[in-house]
This record gives sequence, structure tokens and C-alpha cells, in this order.
Amino acid sequence: MAIMLVVGGSTLNVCSAYAPQAGLDKDVKRHFWEGLDEVVWGIPLAEKLFIERDFNGHIGSSDGGYGKVHDGFVFGDRNGGGTSLLDFTRAFELVIANSGYFEEGGAFGYFLEYGS
Repeated sequence: MAIMLVVGGSTLNVCSAYAPQAGLDKDVKRHFWEGLDEVVWGIPLAEKLFIERDFNGHIGSSDGGYGKVHDGFVFGDRNGGGTSLLDFTRAFELVIANSGYFEEGGAFGYFLEYGS
């Protein structure tokens, strides 16, 4: 889901995403990332983009070659979903602006952004 807001002179695009869980088929995961790619490609670079929610991945505590998108303030080990998220952020020059436990019960949420 995406919502476009015009605030002052800026256009903000807010997307909510929920990636497939770790145990699901690779085709389901590929379909999710391809769909999200289409959404991001459809937003002009002059507009701001915020993607928020659960990507069902752990990016791990070390940047591991992703220093421009990973600030190192996360704990645990990276998994396949985390690698997919980091590859996505690098491909679109996004930044993981916040990550951590947002919900009772420990669900991870990531907040991605780009724009001028």
C-alpha cells in the first residue's frame, strides 16, 4: 500500500510493506521484491519515499559490506531476508533509518527512506 501526501512544497510517498516470512517459497519472496521494486521505480527522485514495516529479515549487527545503508546499531545475525533487504536498499540508494523492536512480542520493523 502507498499513499502520496503533498505537504508544503514537498511530495511524500509513504509505503507499508510486509515481506513474506522466512519459511515461504522463494517464488513468493521474489514476487514481493519485484512488486516493491515496481513501486519504488514509479516514484520520481524529486519526491520523498518512506517505506515502513516488517521485512521479515534480520540485518545483523555488522555492516558486512553494506556500510552505506547499515549503521551497525542492530544486534543478532543476518539471515536471507536481511540480505535481501540490504541488497534492496543498496540498489535504490535507500537508508535504513531505524530498526528494532516496535511491537510487544519482539517483531522487527525497518524504516527506509530516500529523497532530497
